[in-house]
Order: sequence, then structure tokens, then C-alpha cells
Amino acid sequence: MPKKLLPDIDEKIVAEIGRHPAGATVAKLARAFARHSSRRTLQRRLGDLAGAHRIVVEGAGRATRYRLAAIVGQVSAVERPDIAQATGEVYIPVSTEGSRLRELVRRPVMQRTPVGYRRDFLLDYRPNETSYLPGETRARLRALGETPFAKRPAGTHARDVLSRLLIDLSWASSRLEGNTYSRLDTERLIEHGEAAAGKDARETQMILNHKRAIEFLVEDADAIAFDAFTFLNLHALLSENLLADPAASGRLRARVVEISGTVFHPLAIPQQIEEFFRVVLQKAAAIVDPFEQAFFLMVHIPYLQAFEDVNKRVSRLGANIPLLKHNLCPLSFIDVPERAYVEGTLAVYELTGVGLLADVFTWAYERSCQRYRAVADSLPPPDPFRRRYREALTDVIGEIVRKGRLAEPLIVERESKKLIPVEDRKRFVEMVIGDLKGLHEGNIARYRLRLSEFHGWKAKQEGVFRASR
Repeated sequence: MPKKLLPDIDEKIVAEIGRHPAGATVAKLARAFARHSSRRTLQRRLGDLAGAHRIVVEGAGRATRYRLAAIVGQVSAVERPDIAQATGEVYIPVSTEGSRLRELVRRPVMQRTPVGYRRDFLLDYRPNETSYLPGETRARLRALGETPFAKRPAGTHARDVLSRLLIDLSWASSRLEGNTYSRLDTERLIEHGEAAAGKDARETQMILNHKRAIEFLVEDADAIAFDAFTFLNLHALLSENLLADPAASGRLRARVVEISGTVFHPLAIPQQIEEFFRVVLQKAAAIVDPFEQAFFLMVHIPYLQAFEDVNKRVSRLGANIPLLKHNLCPLSFIDVPERAYVEGTLAVYELTGVGLLADVFTWAYERSCQRYRAVADSLPPPDPFRRRYREALTDVIGEIVRKGRLAEPLIVERESKKLIPVEDRKRFVEMVIGDLKGLHEGNIARYRLRLSEFHGWKAKQEGVFRASR
């Protein structure tokens, strides 16, 4: 009788190899998976994992051992009689093509040929025929990213890990822009509204903008689409209070921009920028595979430079849209080395080469899946009551804040009478009161509130409290 292959056999093999720091032999792995895989199937899976740079193979014949492919580093050392100094570079495992592109973009700027926007790079892409990510890579990522919520409404899985996703993605994406907030600083800002001491106000704004943009995508996962409305609003949220020209927030670029550190010169004519922006979104919408969709956006939004600034941030959050819609594990960019990401993007700008950025995307998604699988295992099960009345909760809190009402049970009950059955009303009122007491600048977007509305409501609460003393 053929053995039943585990659906996540690759992940279990990688986990088992990780238990052997000195390397695992085929014999050891065969014993561990004797009930689920033949030796021949196991060797085939090991070959695929090695080809994907997830494990490394050492030795030959019976002496062959398999180890995890860790983040790699390049180290150089300088020695003098009075001093020894070493410097290291953290990177990710890269493919042959990725390595070639990396060497090309590392050449001094004067040795790189200035280039403009290549229209054919976009126009020649044919959705579901052209493919930036190999089929086996997409299949592996889907196996890694699948969750039990495949048939649930879009965004269900992301809502379950939302508190962690807000912190991880806000921090990691901001860090790729040079933001110096630590993850702990980010957590305090998002969960408690506490800005880190000694940090530039722009860094704090960047984190908060990420948070609001992520909430926008998750809360409206059913409604968001690969259309201008979604991406213009995504840009508006991410760029709020960060652009030299506030009017440029949420608008396509209408002026020439220069990108430092590259010989790439983006399009300069506004009509062409708008035309190709529409083409990018049309082609993205036509792609069936969610991982190809995600990566396509990571390539073409920054390459077009559709906005005056914040293009890469838009592409990173936009890449999560197909993952949210399919209830796949989100992409947080946690632990991605900044230089690897920058060089992958440069290779797209200057060479229209996607291999290095594809290596970054693939590694980043694998890392995110590992993290969120651990997070999901450690989280308590979602509260079905809160999930059932999520929209009502948002509506009632929004009404109370906008009307300047007090956070009192009688007022909450009056606002919820038409929305909540009588048998659930007491518990619902308690939930609303608890959320109102925990309302702060860092979480108001969850209830679709503006900052001015929150400040007005807060001032009235404090005024009533002072008057009652």
C-alpha cells in the first residue's frame, strides 16, 4: 500500500533537519519519515529543497549530510600590527541569476550605463503566460502559506493575526526605508500610542501611517481591488504628513523625480505615468496566481515610480492584497536585510532583471510563514462573539465618538438596540465599553475614525470628568 505523503512534508523535512545542527543523513531522515515517505520520495524532496536554496548538501555517498541554508554573510578583515578589524554583511541565499545581478548593481555608479523606463518590460508581460516566479516556487509558497481559512471571507486569517501583523509589517517595512524604531518601540507606539523618545517625528509618522494602511487593507479585504481607488488611497495613508507637497498624497506623480544611488531615470511625462499605472493595475488584476500577482506589484509599482515618493512602501503593502484575498499567510518582510532588498530593486531599475528581487521575495515569504505559523499556534482561538459583531462594534463606537457621547452602558445600549439581539446585548455593551476605554491614537483607524473626531471626543470625556469632580 503506498504511503500517504504529508501535505506539508517539505516543512516537516526542513524542521527535522533543523534539529541536527551538524547535519542530518538520509538514513536519519528516512527513519524519521518512515511512515509517510519512501526513501526515493524523500531523496527527491531533498533535491528540490536544495535546488530552492532552503537546505545545503555536504559530502557525497553515504557521507552526505543535509543542513539548513541560513542567511549567508560576507566577511572581510583588515589587519595591522596594532589593530585587527572585521566587517560583515548579512545577506540571503541567492540563485545563480540573483548573484549575477547583484554583482552588476554593485559596480561603481560611473561604470553603470544610465537607462530610462523601458515600456516593453511592462507591455511584453502577458498575465498567466509570462511568469516572473517559476511554477515550482509558486507551488512551494502556496503550500507554505495555506491556512485553514481558504473558504472564509477575504482577510479572515489576517484579522486573526492582526495585532502581530500591524507591529511586524509596520516595523519591517519602515526599517527598509531607514527608520530606526526598534520592534519594541514600534509595539509601544502601535499598542499604547507611546512615541519613542529621541526619535524623529517623521519616523513616528511613518510607523503610524503603515498601521493605518494595513488596517485599511485588512478591514476592507473584500472591497479592495487592483484598481486606482485602492492604490491611490493606500498611497494617501502611507504618505500622510510625509511629503514636501501635501497635495501629492494620494495622487499620481506630476513632476520629474531623481532616485539617488542609481543610474535609472523614471518616466517624466504625467500622461504616460497615468497610462502605464493603469496598465500595471490591469495586468495585475488579470494574474490568477496570488504569488505572481504579489511579486508583479513589487516589481512594477517602484519601477514606474507612480508617486512622488513612498512607491516601495505602496508596493510592499500592495503585495499583500492577493495574499489577504486568498487568506494566505501575509508577507511581513521581517528580518529581510536592507541591502538585499535595495539591490534587488536596483536590478529591476537598471537591468529589468527580477531574479535577485525574486530571491528576496521568496526568502521573505518563507520567513513570514515560519513566523505566523508559530504565532497562530501560540494565540488563543479567536472570539466568535467579537467576530460575529465586528461590523456592529465598529459602527457603534464610531457613532458614540462622532456624537461626543459618554462611554456609559445606557448610552451604548441605546446605540446598539437596532443592531444586536436582546440576548447578546449585555455582552456586546461590555465589549464596546472595554474598547472605548482602550481607544487611543494608535488604534482609531480600526473603527474608521479620523484623528480630529477622536480628539474632539476625548476632550469632551475629560471635560465631563473635570466638571464632575
